[in-house]
This record gives sequence, structure tokens and C-alpha cells, in this order.
Amino acid sequence: MQSSPTIERIQVSVYTVPTKTPESDGTIQWDKTSLVLVEVLAGGKTGLGYSYADTSTALLIDQSLAPRLIGHDALAIGGAWRTMVQQIRNLGRPGIASMAIAAVDNALWDLKGKLLNVSVAALLGIVRPGIRAYGSGGFTSYSDSQLREQLGGWAEAGFLAVKMKIGRDAAADIARVHAARKAIGPKVELFVDANGAYTRKQALYQAHRFRDDDVTWFEEPVVADDLKGLRLIRDAGPPGMNIAAGEYGYDSWYFRRMLDAGAVDVLQADATRCAGVTGFLLADALCESRFVPLSAHTSPSIHAHACCGTQRAINVEYFYDHARIETMAFDGVLKVTDGLLSPDLSRPGFGLMLKEADMRNYRVYEATSESAREPAGEANQ
Repeated sequence: MQSSPTIERIQVSVYTVPTKTPESDGTIQWDKTSLVLVEVLAGGKTGLGYSYADTSTALLIDQSLAPRLIGHDALAIGGAWRTMVQQIRNLGRPGIASMAIAAVDNALWDLKGKLLNVSVAALLGIVRPGIRAYGSGGFTSYSDSQLREQLGGWAEAGFLAVKMKIGRDAAADIARVHAARKAIGPKVELFVDANGAYTRKQALYQAHRFRDDDVTWFEEPVVADDLKGLRLIRDAGPPGMNIAAGEYGYDSWYFRRMLDAGAVDVLQADATRCAGVTGFLLADALCESRFVPLSAHTSPSIHAHACCGTQRAINVEYFYDHARIETMAFDGVLKVTDGLLSPDLSRPGFGLMLKEADMRNYRVYEATSESAREPAGEANQ
């Protein structure tokens, strides 16, 4: 019996890219985004995966996760995932640890696809050939003209839904939502995302006002950990307006609590946060058991494949920052056509290749673990 190839080398890099303009949502502001890239070598192929995090995530990968995976069966993703989860036991599962696991896990799925010469979508088992994408941006830092230009441009490009940020100024949000509706016309769905900026009663009031402009999706109207508040808005809000949350979920227990509370109409999960495609599949299983739709949060180049291979997925967030960075960083990025992202089944893995020369100037960190190196780090006892 022929043995599977084993992992020979894991390289992690961080690329920090300035935003095109300063950006903000209902609670924070930012002017740059960092991509943590993992490349895993086995059997003459290199798998590529990533998370949107920072250098501390890369350090954890290099110093703790990567040494434990050198020599591991490259095709046994489940075993590698379990090894990583056990390795971070004393660090805590949410946050940086899960994002570190995510970047490596995503690279392993890409690697397996390349070793078997199939796309990740095909590897998962194709449920649908394409997944609906919605344009996402409309930052609170935008002027009304910038808001109309971006959202209106997506509508003209064939997107069937767009999402904008709200929550910085509750009174101004009413007018901004109205301006967005005029820009996209009556046929494109309008989503809003408060990033937890409103109080319960404030969010409920806003929800009824937004109904005048046919808003069909209200994301994180209150802080996502306020499950009773989410349930309140879901129960007392306008009919036909979905309440969505879950993007800050790092493990299946988080998703289970949210679903058991009846807090959302649509659960969100992010394969660059919830421990990779493997964690995303667990979220899908929970949604399947409760007949709840699943939405992929940002990172469209990874989630297009994940969503086409899961049962409950309904859409992918085509987030402006991530779509811009992925286009800058990789060849093979998918384009939205007729409102859908459809994986290229002729390209193995995620179908991506790093544009090394283009990204070199953005690199702020790089480290490598390989078979000749002794495993490092403290034992978790």
C-alpha cells in the first residue's frame, strides 16, 4: 500500500496592506489590513491558506503549530486539525489561536486538492455550482457620494444584494440607508451591518425605520454576545428582515449557543476565524440540524469553495477590503458573474497563486518550519 506524502515544510508570512482610504464601521476605525499567509509543502506540491489577523497569529503558527505538523500525513486533515486544537489547549480556543489554526487548516485543504488534482469545492463534494455573493462596504467614513458610487456600482455590475455599515450616528443612518436604496434601485436587496453599535431598543427602532427602504438583512444590531438582545430584535422586528450574526464565532460551541438561543435567522461563520474550512463544516452541520441558513463572512476566495460544498450556505460576503487584497495578492481570484461566485473546477485547491513580486513590499514577517528543525515550544501539561 502506497503511503501518503508527509508535511515537509510550513512557511508563514504576514502582509500588511493600507486601505485605499480610511475606513470605519459602527464601533472601530482602521487604515490597514493584514493577511497571514501559510504555505505547506508535501509531495512536491505547496498548499496555500490564510487568515486576516496580525503578526501575533503568525508567531503562534511558527512557534507552536507548525513544528507539531512536520512529518504529519498531508492528506489527513482531520488529524492535523485535532493536533492543532490540542496544542493550543492552555492558550484558549477563541481569538488568535483559532485564527492561527484556520490559516494552516485552509492551506492543508488547498494542499490536499493539489495533491489529488481537484478543487477544494470538488474535494468537499459539490452541492451547488455557484454561490450568491453580496457586495459589502459602505463604510461609515464614506461620504454620501462615495456610498452611492460604491453600492450603485455593485448593483450595475450585477450583484443581487449589497451591504453597508451603520451605527456611527443613529440619526444619520436613516438618511444614509435611504440614499443607498435610491442608488441601487428597487430590485437589489439592501443589507445593513451595525457591528453591535446599537442598544436593544435603539436597534429595534432603527429596524422599523429601515423597513421603509426595504432592508432585508440586519447584521449585529446589538453586540453579538447579547443573545437575548438579538432574539428581541428578531422577534419584534419587521417581518421579512433577517437578523444575522456569528462572524466572531471561533468554535462550534459558540455557534451552538447562538442557535440554541434562537438569536439569528441566518448564522454567519468565517473560515479564516473558526479554525478553517474544517471549522466551517462544523458550523454547517449545526445549521443543517436546525434548518438555519449559513452565510460566509468575507474572504471570498476561500468561501466560494467552502459554500459550494456545504448544505446550508446561502451567500458569501464580497467584502471590499478582502476582495481588493485577494486581487492584489493572488492570481486565480474568482470574479462575480451574474451575482454568483463559481469555483473554477479546472484549478486544483483554491486555484490561487501568490503574486510574490507584487506583495514583497507589503511583507512584515516571515518564518519557516521544516523537517530538519527540532520541534520547539513548551509542553502543554
